[in-house]
Amino acid sequence: MGKIISLLFFGWISLYGNPLSAAKQLLVVQTSSWSVSSGSLQRYEKHAGVWHKVGRAITVKVGKNGLAWGRGLHTIPKGAKRIKREGDGRAPAGIFRLSYAFGDKALKLRYPYHRMTRAHHCVDDSRSKYYNQVIDSRKIRKDYKSFEHMKFPSGLYSYGLFIDHNPKHTPKVGSCIFMHIKKPSGKPTVGCTAMSKAEIITVLKWLDPKKKPLLVQAPVVIVERLWR
Repeated sequence: MGKIISLLFFGWISLYGNPLSAAKQLLVVQTSSWSVSSGSLQRYEKHAGVWHKVGRAITVKVGKNGLAWGRGLHTIPKGAKRIKREGDGRAPAGIFRLSYAFGDKALKLRYPYHRMTRAHHCVDDSRSKYYNQVIDSRKIRKDYKSFEHMKFPSGLYSYGLFIDHNPKHTPKVGSCIFMHIKKPSGKPTVGCTAMSKAEIITVLKWLDPKKKPLLVQAPVVIVERLWR
């Protein structure tokens, strides 16, 4: 757990203070380098000020081109070479809030859960005022040409979690970042973090909004360098 603590003191400090200070649950995703598309997810929970592992590590798929610094609760290191952009095929690295869970079926959770229909779109058109937002297309005047259906036949979004990357909806820096069900083929994503259906349900049922859970996602090489 020392590697996680290192993040608190060596560079991932929010402008508003330690971004993990209030959290009592963490989802920690690590990859072996910036460019790989596979990694592991470990859950942690804080008791009496000490972080403890919860369950076994979960093998996950991330962006097909690996990771790049995203926008969240952390500050992007000065001179960073890899910074998340729209369409770059990279998942965001950093510390992020987890806005809500979602799915196209009923699921009893403690965490906020939004039921999705075919009319729900996640907008990835940087010119739209709805950029990086999930909206009900029946209730707005569409100003976008590009979007993702939040319910479609593949079932990859049958259950998922909205990662609060780019919360200010800044154009062209990345949108529609989720945790969701991985492809049967095992292929990587275009920017999300994916696992099996059973595993995502386990994660969703574990999350407790009172414990203010966060995602910490980064290449292990960065974590190790910060620890040193």
